[in-house]
Amino acid sequence: MRVTDVTLENFKCYEDAELDLSTGITVVHGVNGSGKSTLLEAIFFALYGSRALDDRTLSDVVTTGATSTAVELGFTHDGERYRIERRVTRRDERTSTTKCVLEGPDDQIEGARDVRAFVASLLRMDATAFVNCAYVRQGEVNKLIHASPADRQDMIDDLLQLGALETYRERASEARLGVKDVLDEVRGQATTLDEQIEAKREKNLHDRLNELETERAEIDEAIDRYESQRETAVETRDAAEAVLETHEEVRAEIDELTAEIETLREKIRETASDREAATDDIADLESTRRELTERRSTVLERVSIDDESTVAARLDALADRETEIRDELEDVRVAISEAQSAAERHRETASTLESDAEAARERAEELKTSITDARQTIDERESALADLDEEIEVERARFDDAPVDFGDAADHVETLRSRADELDEQVADVRAERTALVAAIEDAEALLAEGQCPECGQPVDDAPHVTGLEDKRAEKAALDDRLSALREERADLEERIDRAEALHEAERRVERLRDNRETTAQLLAEKRETVGEKEEQYEDLLAEAADAESEADTAHDRAADLDSDIDDLRDRLGDLNGTQADLREERTALETAQDCTEQIEACDRQIETLRERRADWETMNDERRTQLSAARDRRDELRDSVDEDRLETARDDLERADSYIEQVDETLSDRRERRSEVQSAIGAVENELEELESLEARRAAVADRLTAVESVYEDAETLQETYGTLRTDLRQRNVETLERLVNETFDLLYQNDTYAGIDLDGSYRLTVYQKDGDPLDPDQLSGGERAIFNLSLRCAIYRLLAEGVDGSGPLPPLILDEPTVFLDAGHVGQLVTLVETMRDLGVEQILLVSHDEELVGAADELVHVTTDPTTNRSAVERRKTDLARILAE
Repeated sequence: MRVTDVTLENFKCYEDAELDLSTGITVVHGVNGSGKSTLLEAIFFALYGSRALDDRTLSDVVTTGATSTAVELGFTHDGERYRIERRVTRRDERTSTTKCVLEGPDDQIEGARDVRAFVASLLRMDATAFVNCAYVRQGEVNKLIHASPADRQDMIDDLLQLGALETYRERASEARLGVKDVLDEVRGQATTLDEQIEAKREKNLHDRLNELETERAEIDEAIDRYESQRETAVETRDAAEAVLETHEEVRAEIDELTAEIETLREKIRETASDREAATDDIADLESTRRELTERRSTVLERVSIDDESTVAARLDALADRETEIRDELEDVRVAISEAQSAAERHRETASTLESDAEAARERAEELKTSITDARQTIDERESALADLDEEIEVERARFDDAPVDFGDAADHVETLRSRADELDEQVADVRAERTALVAAIEDAEALLAEGQCPECGQPVDDAPHVTGLEDKRAEKAALDDRLSALREERADLEERIDRAEALHEAERRVERLRDNRETTAQLLAEKRETVGEKEEQYEDLLAEAADAESEADTAHDRAADLDSDIDDLRDRLGDLNGTQADLREERTALETAQDCTEQIEACDRQIETLRERRADWETMNDERRTQLSAARDRRDELRDSVDEDRLETARDDLERADSYIEQVDETLSDRRERRSEVQSAIGAVENELEELESLEARRAAVADRLTAVESVYEDAETLQETYGTLRTDLRQRNVETLERLVNETFDLLYQNDTYAGIDLDGSYRLTVYQKDGDPLDPDQLSGGERAIFNLSLRCAIYRLLAEGVDGSGPLPPLILDEPTVFLDAGHVGQLVTLVETMRDLGVEQILLVSHDEELVGAADELVHVTTDPTTNRSAVERRKTDLARILAE
């Protein structure tokens, strides 16, 4: 596998970067903190996504201030080209992958999970295996040596694909245990079925079924016999009930006729009584008619009418006269009411006018007081205007000796503040440069004080950190002078800013005073205009009060005239009421005579009606007497038809039949209940027989399944042992090869006679042997020795993978991030040899992050990383091999 190119957009410190990578050794070079390691992290992130972030989150890869980041990675693998694009977006507090696409030679894969799975399958290593083999991250060079033997074993087994064999063995073990569970379950089923079959056979189900069927046949025969006898008893009962029902019908008809006879007799008596009562009513009506005739004659005589036929005409004439009187009364009442209302309105008007006059005089007095107050306010505001003019002149006078004109103070303050910001930035830059220079001087002075390097023991007189010490001290003194000058200029500028801000405040105060003066002048003009209006209103109110008092006197006079007219109308109203009473008395007498005539006519009609009813009632009684005679004859005929002996016999038959049916029904109920019990028992026995047959069939099937499961269990056991044996054999072969490669690589890097070799046991436990044969744990090595040891182990694992793959699956690039941290100059040279050796062994691409000049010189290609001090953003530049070597020299 070879990385061909990587493109970054807002990835950590990179705002926009593109980089093409070639085969061979590529060194990423630059000052500390410039973003060298970030390039390697971007490659790792493009391949594995969030799994490459350890304890960090997706939001950590997005550049500060940006909302999204994008990484594109091109690479070749096994002769095929691939490209991965990942985009991460931050919204509010949530950051997520919004695009993840891998384009390959045959297909396009989308989704972070699917892309990560494809990469792991393609490279035959997940993110953890990648950093344990191909990618030595900064600060993790000692990761394998610090791991426990068990963790180291898991790491190396996974890289060498032995983990898959362990997975297969565990799966075979799980399958064996699963089959064992099934085998135990099937054996248990067989035992349970045997017990159930034996329990069924002990019940002698066939004999029990024969006994029950015989008993059911006997019960069916008895039920048939009882049902036949019951039918005979039912026929006897029905015949007796028919005779009795016929007798009951005759008795009911006799009772009905008896009741009908009594009803006819009662109606005849009632009708005769009604005829006698009608005769008495006719006599009473004739007496009432005579009394009414006498009363009518008396009333007509009182009103001087001889002929009763003229009563109606006289009533009509009275009605017309009463209407005339009522209309005139209504007119008089209306006239009185209107006069009273008019007089009241005039009085109310007079009262209102008097109140208005009084209110107008009161408002005039209030206005007079308000006019006096307003004139005093005008004097006060004229004095306030003079004071404001004086304050404005005082503030403007502050600009007479100022460096800026009135109105330009705000721009002057902004200019001075901008210069102050520039000075602050310069002070910060000089201070940072001085801090870095002080640290370098202190490191060099410490080395000089020691006389030799505390790590490697080499002399430091000619070291690059020491030879330029005097120049650094001179540079520090220049920086101190520069910093002092900048601080003095900044203090002077601060005083100028204070004076400029005071002038700016004077400008704002003049503006506020001008606003106040304009407002005061406007209020003064409004107040003068208001005083004039109020004086006019004062004169108008006095005239309005005089007019209202005059109109009130006129209204009182009109009300007195109306009171005199009301007295005359009331006299006329009394005369009309007397005439109306006389007419009402005459009309009452005439209406009484008219009522008497109507009542006399009603008496005549009632007398005629009663005489007609007496004739009708006599006819009705004649008809009822005929019906009474026919009912008596029919009743006598029915009484003669009744046979008492036959009735008695029928009653006896009915009683005996009912008694027998009751007894036989009870017997049949018992027999039928018993038959149901027997039938249920037969069904239960038949069900048990069917269950027995089913159990025997299931037992035969379980026996076949038991044979098959026992065979599968033996196969799973054999497969588990095979995977375990194969894994052990392969691990031992890999341990032997890895031990050889570790020793070869360690000898190449560490050219020292202190150690005899490295031992690696079957559990990947590492032991270093000194020349005298004493064993050492790798943790007992010095910092530099541990770094060499771990690099040797990493490269040995990589070589083992390469030898084991045999070209069928190319490995990823070998990536080393700051591998020289703990190495002295001599061992750095051996590291260069190791890197070149790995290339000769077939590693197509090696990426190193380092600022070591010897490694830079060994590069086929140099990637230079720089940082913009203004934006703090990183940029990359690829340089040719000859330029890299020139920089190294």
